[in-house]
Amino acid sequence: MARRKAQEANEVKDQVAMFQDKDIKALAYEKSIEVDRVYAALEDALSTAARKYYRTREPLEAVLDRSAGGVKIFAVKEIVENEDQIEDPQAQWTLDQARKVDPNAQIGGTIRLDHITKEVVDVVKDQNTQIRTYEAQKIDGEVEQGDEVKIPLTKPPDELGRIAAQSAKQVLYQKVREAEREKVFNEFKDKMGELENGYVKRFERGDMIIDLNGKTEGIIPRHHQSRAERYSQGDRIKAVIVDVHTQPKGPQVVLSRTDPRLLIKLFEMEVPEIYDGTVVIKGAVREPGERAKIAVMSRERDVDPVGACVGMKGSRVQSIIRELRGEKIDIIPWSDDVVSYAQNALAPAKITRVSVTSDEPTHRPHLDVIVDNDQLSLAIGKRGLNVRLAAELISAKIDIKSEEEVKGEVADALSAMLQEAMAESRAQTGVREIENMPDEWAQLLEDAGYDDLDSVINATVEDLTAIEGVDEDTAAQMIELGRKHEQVDEEPEESDEESDEDFEDEEEESEEEEEQDGEEASDEEKAEASVE
Repeated sequence: MARRKAQEANEVKDQVAMFQDKDIKALAYEKSIEVDRVYAALEDALSTAARKYYRTREPLEAVLDRSAGGVKIFAVKEIVENEDQIEDPQAQWTLDQARKVDPNAQIGGTIRLDHITKEVVDVVKDQNTQIRTYEAQKIDGEVEQGDEVKIPLTKPPDELGRIAAQSAKQVLYQKVREAEREKVFNEFKDKMGELENGYVKRFERGDMIIDLNGKTEGIIPRHHQSRAERYSQGDRIKAVIVDVHTQPKGPQVVLSRTDPRLLIKLFEMEVPEIYDGTVVIKGAVREPGERAKIAVMSRERDVDPVGACVGMKGSRVQSIIRELRGEKIDIIPWSDDVVSYAQNALAPAKITRVSVTSDEPTHRPHLDVIVDNDQLSLAIGKRGLNVRLAAELISAKIDIKSEEEVKGEVADALSAMLQEAMAESRAQTGVREIENMPDEWAQLLEDAGYDDLDSVINATVEDLTAIEGVDEDTAAQMIELGRKHEQVDEEPEESDEESDEDFEDEEEESEEEEEQDGEEASDEEKAEASVE
């Protein structure tokens, strides 16, 4: 009895030396995580170390005594109804086995044991389930080969060995790191699209690492950096949060200096009317470092949305331009009419007219915009930047054309219609109707499939010489007769027009002669009157 009490006293002494509650709380405060998370991480680490030391696949659980600083290791068994339901003998017991230890055990519950069980053998094939006979007899001198020995889980944690301690350290570090990352994720997951201030901490392979609050690091990847901006270590920076992840490597908070939401947040900071909801931002697009467009509308008639964003002498928009390192900003009034909206979006170019059609494959409007010749380059912009941003802003496909291009397209369309009408007229003229076409030639052409004027005119000499009985001279004469017939058909119309013009000229000449005769008659009358 006295020996047992002395052993328990030594165990308590060892437990007290294991850890102090104040040390755990200090670690939790340093990492800004909950104390319970640190204790849970320490218990997982000690369980891993115990499995390494005892070489078992049985689930082990470490229980910490927070007040005394002690540690107890247990083997945990899941309770099932019978042997047919056992899938893992190392982790499950039947109800009958469990009730031999705890009469109150129930199906679906668990039972804790202060020992693990291994089979006693002379030659060990599986260290997780077997133990050598001489090692088992050190624990229980009465066991023999084929028996099962109970190995008590009473080893102090500081005697579990170097490998087990290293494993415990890795698990503890991993669990604490996971708790830190989960805390950061919960803190920033609801801040997507929000503006954050920080300092440039360092550069890694072109990416900027940002110190956000002294404890959390964010990252601005290279593709989220503006080419017009240059930062140095220690510079203050504003960026918008675009992603928060829980991946095990690298900063979790992803920031951006190129996202259009950065422009929106800067306007909300500078323009009180936007912050209080009087002026609403309907859309914003950017080409970082070069140009941006933002569409605004006012909920009150007396408030000019564009003027509110520009500010007195441009003070408000100029501060945003300075923050974006000289990026040009077009502030345009929003309109629910897509034509007016497009005209505003393409500013500063002046638009002549806009026609709207529907682009079925993309399910968005298709705008044909007509501008004067001197406004074409201004509407398109440098490298197509102006029209590209305007199309993105209004969510439409935009095609810009000058007046000359439109006139050329109309002329080409009329020419095509005329050619089609002439071809149709030639197709209605039979080959025998061609003037001066001999019947023998007409018969040869009809037999070969050339049965109308159009087919004869469009045929080549090589095509016609393929007809039996037609040589090159004959083929050339056939084509020439067809072309002459077409010219004869066109000439009467021209002659009619010429005759109309001649008739008009004759009428004008006769009118002039009558006027001259009238003038001569008046002169004679004046002369007679003077004589009298």
